[in-house]
Amino acid sequence: MTHKVFRIMMAGAVALTSLLAPLLPAQAAPARIKDIVEIEGIRDNQLVGYGLVVGLNGTGDSLNNSPFTRQSLQAMLERMGVNTRGENLRTANVAAVMVTANLPAFSTQGSRIDVTVSALGDAGSLQGGTLLVTPLLGADGEVYAIAQGSVLINGFEYSGDAATVISGVPTTGRIASGALIEREINFSLGAQDSLRLSLRNPDLTTSRRIALAINDLIGVPVAIPTDPATVRLTLPAHFNGNIVDLLTDIEQLVVQTDQSARIVIDENSGIIVIGREVRVSTVAIAHSNLTVTIAENPQVVQPEPFSFGETAIEPNTQIDVITNETQLAVVPESITLQQLVDGLNALGISPRDLIAILQAIKTSGALQAEIEVI
Repeated sequence: MTHKVFRIMMAGAVALTSLLAPLLPAQAAPARIKDIVEIEGIRDNQLVGYGLVVGLNGTGDSLNNSPFTRQSLQAMLERMGVNTRGENLRTANVAAVMVTANLPAFSTQGSRIDVTVSALGDAGSLQGGTLLVTPLLGADGEVYAIAQGSVLINGFEYSGDAATVISGVPTTGRIASGALIEREINFSLGAQDSLRLSLRNPDLTTSRRIALAINDLIGVPVAIPTDPATVRLTLPAHFNGNIVDLLTDIEQLVVQTDQSARIVIDENSGIIVIGREVRVSTVAIAHSNLTVTIAENPQVVQPEPFSFGETAIEPNTQIDVITNETQLAVVPESITLQQLVDGLNALGISPRDLIAILQAIKTSGALQAEIEVI
């Protein structure tokens, strides 16, 4: 990287930053309290169940390969008064499935929720199938809902003698409003005199700002930040109402959120997410691209006429190595990481090369941020 190219890169980065400056706030974006916290006791609960899907067009489990499907089918038929013990069942229209659902907070008995159905055996597709009555259990082993209905899938599978076409995942489907809630989870929010607000993105500054905003509204210290992820809320003695009224009053309050400087990298997909608070100290950067090209061009060698030789194939491998050398470029301390990335992008640096550069800057101690690799 010559000094001339680097000056062009920096000028382009500064110009782009100047164009984006009117669009970027001076501080982190404000947010309502209801959008950045979870309230203790208000959460979903996971349900799971095991059942059978029937009515498949020959795409179900192979009973010889899926003994659990055979046992479940025999048990279901026995409950219906049909004895199949000792018989050779050969149907391919049945599939064993796992049924999952989320039970929302404060769900009432008799209301319905969506369920997801996933094949457990070697079924090829659940298209056109119907889920039979399936109890859905919570973590305590109690039945909270009953699922049944026609399975809708987004994928499909068609096969012939020599080819198969599959789109999406035909072994997973969904039943809208497919489960009926039979048991409620007892939790009286209005009877609470204190609870905790859990921050979705824990941060000490944001936690303190939430507490200050609540105390300014109520007029007494009812909110105390106990840690970066928790604000304890206590119902004041003079408050005219219950904890629900208090939550209704404070959830619309707007606070200025804060976050630590962080870079998130997904090396598998090459995705890089950079926080706005990330800064770079003075550092010199040089990057060299190495391209290796390997080409196989085998040659066929024929024997001479009237000879007893045989036709042979001789390997012919060509290897080309191209190295693009660049000079050191000094990055001043005043530059932000956004300007650095814009400049590197202007030179055609790939995301994977950029990941290596960022990790090297972090190792040198010049990157004032945390790198999280997922």
